[in-house]
Amino acid sequence: MKMTDELLKEYTEFCINHKRSHILQSAQWGKVKAAWTNEFVIVRDACGKIEGTMSILIRKIPMFPCTFMYAPRGPVCDLHNKEVLKKITDGAKEIAKKYNAMTLKIDTDTPAGDLEYASIMKELGYKLKNDYYNLEGVQARFLMRVDLENKTEEELLAGFHHKTRYNIRVAQKKGVQIKIGTREDIPTFFNLMKTTGERDGFVIRDIDYFYRMYDALGEYCRIFLAYAGEDENNLECVSGTMAGLYGNKCLYLYGASGNKYRNYMPNYLIQWEMIRWSLENGCTVYDLRGVPGIIEDENNPIYGLYKFKKGFAGQATEMIGEFDLAIKPLWHWLFKVAESTRKKLRKAISRLKSKK
Repeated sequence: MKMTDELLKEYTEFCINHKRSHILQSAQWGKVKAAWTNEFVIVRDACGKIEGTMSILIRKIPMFPCTFMYAPRGPVCDLHNKEVLKKITDGAKEIAKKYNAMTLKIDTDTPAGDLEYASIMKELGYKLKNDYYNLEGVQARFLMRVDLENKTEEELLAGFHHKTRYNIRVAQKKGVQIKIGTREDIPTFFNLMKTTGERDGFVIRDIDYFYRMYDALGEYCRIFLAYAGEDENNLECVSGTMAGLYGNKCLYLYGASGNKYRNYMPNYLIQWEMIRWSLENGCTVYDLRGVPGIIEDENNPIYGLYKFKKGFAGQATEMIGEFDLAIKPLWHWLFKVAESTRKKLRKAISRLKSKK
């Protein structure tokens, strides 16, 4: 479906005002994912008003004669309306024909307990995968979310873990300053990302991705930068984040920090400022995103991430998982085998590197 300016305005208005709004289903997010083609399914009621949408990303798979379709956190509609879900699925199948797609993957933004939705999706031919517990999925299945609905800053702060409140106060007493970044600050943020990647042992995206995110998301994206130092007239940028605010949700997209002044606790103050920004814009959810699924395991390598996020009165939320619609069953099966092999090899290589 060609996204005209008029249709983009209508689509965005529907998505932003829907209680299931999500920035990954925005038309703007499709522009962030430059290597993918973006198509849309739009379902209308008898009066012509939109009652359901789904943004689909499409990509050619190397060494496969077909494409892969992915609808991140889609669809946006009443998840218990089987008729609308069927129309959205039928629309996706038409797009699949156009692009010779083998699979449609959907990881809906709804809790694992939404059994009615799961039942409808299975009736429509989808298979549910929910046997992953850390960050193995395309999107994390376990999220840490802060409930902002009908809360004041004072009520939120009072609900934080006492250590989190203490660390926020430390940052304030140490004179940490939080500033809103511009496009010109992306190299500064990227340098922090490189430092974080080297320190924590993960691969980061190239700088063009962050430029593209900032440009494509526009008003829905904000960079936060934390400055600290012993000389208040010569502060250094020591921490940075990128957040996406769309509809009733604010997502913590990326975070990075330097190696200096970590004892000034800039990461705590920067998160508090992001939460305050979410409140100011009427959000009901602040999404800190992925955490480990088995939270009592203190030996989990990302347990520290869980503790940090939990300190902001975050609620661990188990999402429903990934629904796959096999459009070309044989190629779908071969792709799953190839993906499983690739992930096992990547883990084995990672283990070998960690032993060196």
